[in-house]
Amino acid sequence: MFYIPSDGHGLPHNPFNAIVTPRPIAWVSTRDGEGHDNLAPYSFFNAVAYAPPQIMFASTSEKPDREGTKDSVGNIRDTGVFCVNIVEHAMGGVMNASSAALPRGEDEFVVAGANKAPCATIDCPRVAEAPASLECRLIRILQLPGKANFTVFGEVTGVHLRDDCLVDGRFDVTRYRPLARMGYRDYAAIDAVFELARPDD
Repeated sequence: MFYIPSDGHGLPHNPFNAIVTPRPIAWVSTRDGEGHDNLAPYSFFNAVAYAPPQIMFASTSEKPDREGTKDSVGNIRDTGVFCVNIVEHAMGGVMNASSAALPRGEDEFVVAGANKAPCATIDCPRVAEAPASLECRLIRILQLPGKANFTVFGEVTGVHLRDDCLVDGRFDVTRYRPLARMGYRDYAAIDAVFELARPDD
């Protein structure tokens, strides 16, 4: 099968959603200018640089009460800070509950049952139980082609690591089973980890 995206694919579900997988999930926590906290997952997410450490996530839809975007992007635009919480398999249900399209100002931490902890370098909460949390200051928000498509770039200013995930000086993903997005409504827990030495090691 071959299709041109602008012509449509003719399938009951969009295959593009399931091609680039597995995708890590950015569980983004923010606070608006009035002190309302927000928590939402985004599966277009990755690290993009080591020094200084930088990440990106993309938001691809809008809410009617948020000027052409979603609460996360709107809050980041207003405050310049956000936190990316890493999602483990055990918190998949809580993460999913936080994806509900709630009215602006309603707290997804409370609705989904996620516990808050303070950040150290920025003014917004983080998910207390997360295996890792990345406190970020906004670098830029890039508007992409298409309605409500934005990519947010941030510099990591603080890193929280859960103590049980540190083994022999390494952050060990096997201790928490990372949750990944597979497209459609499918997810995967990372259970098998192996090492490959590079040719120039």
